[in-house]
Amino acid sequence: MALNSYKLAGQKKITWKDLKTYRYVFATAVIGVVYTLIQIPFALYYARTEKRLIRHSCLPEFDFYGDKLVSYILATGVGAGFAASMELRETVDDFVALIAIILAAVNENINLAFNLDKFLSETHKFLHRGIIATILLTIGFAFMAITSILQLVGYYS
Repeated sequence: MALNSYKLAGQKKITWKDLKTYRYVFATAVIGVVYTLIQIPFALYYARTEKRLIRHSCLPEFDFYGDKLVSYILATGVGAGFAASMELRETVDDFVALIAIILAAVNENINLAFNLDKFLSETHKFLHRGIIATILLTIGFAFMAITSILQLVGYYS
């Protein structure tokens, strides 16, 4: 997502930061990464010593509910990313079709199909990269949800 941008000739560079939804998707991914990085030292210590680094009875519940919260945050990012990408794709397709109809009605000799096709192609590439980033976030959500369930099973067994 961070590398997602495009620029057409004579236009301002469009980046993921220009779309609020993509900023939200990026923020949810950052939250997931930060949470995972915070959990790694505790997990490594537990794997090595089979004891918790912080020995308090509420820590397993804190881990469980923290995993749930981060899972839901990631899920909202996934939904927002897919919804925005698909909706924008349809909107851009309709916009380009409308512009082509208007130009054809105004003057049959105007041939801006190349510029419209290039705009459509670049916009689709931009949105496809957003979908790919959202798919990666979906994978992160799935692993976080599975981890949460396995942690619950391990806690009660």
